Order: sequence, then C-alpha cells, then structure tokens
Amino acid sequence: MALLQTSAFATRSLPRIRRRAFARPLTSLFSSSSPASASLAELRLLMKEEGVDAYIVPSDDPHLSEYASLCYQRRAFLTDFDGSAGVALVTQDEAKLWTDARYWEQAGMQLSKEWDLMKAGDPDCPTLIKWLGKSSNVEKVGLDPFLHPPSFVKELNETLESSSPAGSISFPSENLVDKIWDSQPPLPDSQFRVHPIECAGADVATKLKAVRARMKEEKAELSVFAMLDEVAYLFNIRASDVECCPVGIAYATVTPTSANLYVDPAKITDPDLVSHLSKSKISPRPYSSLIPDLEGFVSSNPEAKVWVDKTKANYAVASTVPTASLISKQNAIEPMKAVKNAKELEGMKEAHILDGVAMAKFVAWCKNALSDPDSPPVTETLIDEKLLEFRGESPDFIEASFPTIAGVGPNGAIIHYRADAASPLHKTLSPSTPILIDSGGQYTMGTTDVTRTWQFGEPTPTFSSHFTNVLKGNIGIDTCVFPENTPGVIIDSFARRALWNSGCDYGHGTGHGVGAALNVHEGPASISPRIGNKEPLKVGMVLSNEPGYYEPGNFGIRIENLLIVKEKEFERKVEGGKKFLQFERLTMIPIQKSLIDQSLMTTSELDWLDSYHAEIWSKVGPRLKDGTDAKVWLEEACKKIERVES
Repeated sequence: MALLQTSAFATRSLPRIRRRAFARPLTSLFSSSSPASASLAELRLLMKEEGVDAYIVPSDDPHLSEYASLCYQRRAFLTDFDGSAGVALVTQDEAKLWTDARYWEQAGMQLSKEWDLMKAGDPDCPTLIKWLGKSSNVEKVGLDPFLHPPSFVKELNETLESSSPAGSISFPSENLVDKIWDSQPPLPDSQFRVHPIECAGADVATKLKAVRARMKEEKAELSVFAMLDEVAYLFNIRASDVECCPVGIAYATVTPTSANLYVDPAKITDPDLVSHLSKSKISPRPYSSLIPDLEGFVSSNPEAKVWVDKTKANYAVASTVPTASLISKQNAIEPMKAVKNAKELEGMKEAHILDGVAMAKFVAWCKNALSDPDSPPVTETLIDEKLLEFRGESPDFIEASFPTIAGVGPNGAIIHYRADAASPLHKTLSPSTPILIDSGGQYTMGTTDVTRTWQFGEPTPTFSSHFTNVLKGNIGIDTCVFPENTPGVIIDSFARRALWNSGCDYGHGTGHGVGAALNVHEGPASISPRIGNKEPLKVGMVLSNEPGYYEPGNFGIRIENLLIVKEKEFERKVEGGKKFLQFERLTMIPIQKSLIDQSLMTTSELDWLDSYHAEIWSKVGPRLKDGTDAKVWLEEACKKIERVES
C-alpha cells in the first residue's frame, strides 16, 4: 500500500484543541460526561464514518514526549488509565489496552469492563501490530500521523500488507478522540522564558556553530528538531507547557545561515525573550508552518539533504522529506545536550545542595509528625504536599521534576506509583511501615531526582538484608572505574551483584540520563541490562544510580543518587594507556543507617558511607539554621556509623 502523501498533513499541523485557561485538577481531566461505554460508542460511530475498522490511540504528543501536556492525553481520557505508558486499540467489537509490567496492577484497577488489558512483555501477549496482523475483522487501521514514530507506521504497514486479507493504514483528517472529548483541556499557553547564560554555560551562537559543523560533516542543508527538550536546549529557552518538564511546544530548524523557532506567537511576547531571540538570530515562525515550510524547502532544493532523526520525529514530519533527501541518524543536539559543560555541572551541584536542604527539613518534619499524637495523619498525599512545600522555600525552585512517588508499605513495590487520596490504595505512614519516596525538583540552575527508603521504627531482619544489598549495589556503581567508550550495559551488573548473590533482582534499568535544568529523563546513555543501547558513557554526562528490590504486597526498596561521569586520575600514569572514567556524586541526602545490616557490609563500604555522609554535612549543614530540627536531624544522620564488632 502506498502511504498517504505528506501534503495531506499540511492542514493538520495544529491539532484541533480549544483554548481555555490552563488550570484543571488532574483527577478531573479524564472523566467524560458519559460513561466509558458511551465514549467508545461515539468513537465507533466516527470510525464507521471514516471507513476504518480499528483506531489506535497512543500516549504520545506530536513531539513524542515522555510526558504529554494534558490536552494530548487522549488515551487516558478514553480508557481512564492514566499511567504514562500504554496504547489503546478500538475496533467495532473490542477495546484493548497494551501497557508494560510497571502498570499492570494500576491498569487492572482503572480499566472498565469494556477494556481488555494486554500485558505487553508477557510471552503470551502479542504486540498490538501482531494482533492486528492476525485479525480477520480488521482491514483498514486509522491513526493520527502526528502521534506515531515512522518506525511504528512502517512496521504496521508491512504487517497489514502481508496479512490475509491485505490491510492498509488510513489517516483521518482530524484526530477522532478530539471530536468526542468535550472537556478536552486547551493547548498550554505558558510563556517561553530565557534560560540564563550563567546556567546554560554556552550561548545560542556557540550551539548553532556546533550544530552547523556537524551538518557540514553530514552534508546536510537543513536540520529539523522535534523533541521539546532539544529545542529548549538549543535556543536557551524554557517554558512550562508540560507538567514537571521546563519545555514548551515548538519545533526548530537550522540551515547554514538561519535558525527558525516554530511556535505559537502568543507564547513569545515577553520583552526579554523577544530581545534574546533577536540577538541570537532566531526567526519565529507559526507552529503550523513547519510542514508547509519543509515541503517548500524540499521542492525548491531537490538535491539538498535534510537531517531528521526519525526516532525523534513523528511520521507526519519525517515523511515530508523524500527518502532520497533524508539523513536519518542521531541528530547533532542529543550528544551535545547529554555532555554537560562546566556551568551546567556547577548548576546541577547547587541544585542538589538546595534539594538536600529541603529533604533535611522534610525528614525532620516527618519524624516529628509521626511521634506527635496531635499531628494530622502522615498520608502519602500529605508527604507529596510537604515535599513541594519544603522545596518551594527556595526561590530557585520551579516545580517538581516528575510526579512524586510516595509508596507506603506494599505501594512501594508499585514502581511508578502515584498517590491519590480517592484511591483504595492510599495509605498512611506509621513507624512500623517502610516508605519509598522517589521525588525531585526543577530549579533555575538544575534538575534533581532522588529516591530514599525510610522506616522510622525497627526494621525486620529480612527488610534490613534486602536494604543492605540494594545499598551495596548503589555503592558498586558509585565506586566503579571503567575504560572510556564503555556503554552502561557493561557496568549494570555492578549494581546487581549483591542482589543476585541472594537470589534477588529488579526489573528496571539501573540508571538514566538527566537533563541540566531540563527533562529528568534524557538520552542517549543509560545503565541497563538492555544490550541494545551501546551509547558510551562520556565525561560530563549525568546519570542516575538506582538499584532496587520489590516484594509485591509487602514493600519496595530503592536507593537513588545522581552521578557525574568524570575522568579517573591515577597516581602513576601509563604511557600510551587508555583513559579511565569514574563517577562523582551529586545527591546530598543521607542514607538511613539504622536499616543497614552491617554483617553484609565490607569495611570499605562502611568507609564509603561515612565519607559520603561527611560530604553531605559539609555542603548542606552550613545552609541550615543552627538549632533547627532539620539541622539537628542532619547532623545525627551524617555521623559516622557506629561499627558493630563481628
């Protein structure tokens, strides 16, 4: 089947979404005025009108973001499942939701009886595309070309063409879910702001020069950047269009002589920003003009090469460029953004000290509240509120860097748990129960992400054993030394050795990249058992170090620090030898000593703990007022561990 020509997408560049005030409680967004069965019935009527047998509703926005603005959360509206990963498929007779193991429990609770949960990753569960390929009742599949990467469309098309009877893909002129979502939030309208040069460390001219140098190497006359964090990084701008991510809805293009920002003009009216764009020689263009401009460029320059990373652009954008003209490989910005410069690292260090101050205040408050019978119950949602309150005491705090995970007891084993006071899962903390808290902040100068597991009563020996093995894994990554050009997959087992020795493991990666005053998750590097990512760890990268252990129905344990990759200096250098790398800690929050089983720790590991706590006290302690509960708690938490004689 010949896929729809790109010119048909030109009028679809700006989604049909009403503009209203951007203020709505998250819990109310996905409640339709009619029950789920009515929404499905409405969608199925539209599907009949469009002549499609099945319609795919993904989690993505037009920029393939990890977290989407509320107006793009169509799958959550349609299914009532609001986890961050999943894709829905609707036919005239069936409704199915695919999501991975992190969300099976949550989806099972949130989906209505009309929906079938498809457990992605389960050996007995076919992928969505394979299911469609074997369905005898589906010949034409509808989807929104702005919400899928080219690889998905290509695989789906090949599967449908080879099925019997042969199927095809249809691109309706308008997103069908938008037509039935009466309470759909408006497009976010946050103003872009200038990211200070003292935090960015490099001006726009310097970044554009580097991009153009790479374009010259690739013989590209035009580069297209679709990821929101890449646009923000390149042009030293930030916004608040996506919860927890300091980015705005926009595209960017670069040629050897020009740079364009495709954006709603109403979002760039701030005088300082207008001046910044002008001085940086950035030309604003209407958001809806990207595809017409691309079509005009390739039409006027048929021999020119256009660089579009197809893993980071939607099908509608990527397919605008003819295959003969397309350069599809890792774009020039991703590796630049991943390797932080000196000012960015300086900002990240300061942000983590500010975070350490906030967390010291929080833990001191939490301990006092648990011991005071007159204090209100310490619920998971109250914990979330207090974390925001204490971080918000810093004038540099902007917002959380991701939705807080505060899981008491068994909720700590739900890896991406989000507390909701209306949920039957919602729990109250007591001294006898552990709690896993994964939280972070977006500050003017940097981004934080930290996980600690706390228990303010006496832990069981089993819990202490698991906690200690997780800590040993964290130390294993923290202290490892490795040669340059090593991908994260090579060192992932350092985090799992102690757990493996006790017959345990965890089902997620050990580390992800972190942006500098940008998204808390970024590529291209990671620390993970997945062998597919061969991106080497490089000096200046920031990654998380977060081994864990989870017992469903009982508890979860995770200990997470952020680390900087740096060069390892040796007292004696080997002539002609290769460089070796190591890590430097960013996170400045103590690890609870009373949960450690010292019989499992080596002397060097206990020394590491004492050294880490001494560093925290030296950097965070001076920022706290003498005599306050927070400083008293921090001082005690950072004292050397009292060694138990073996």
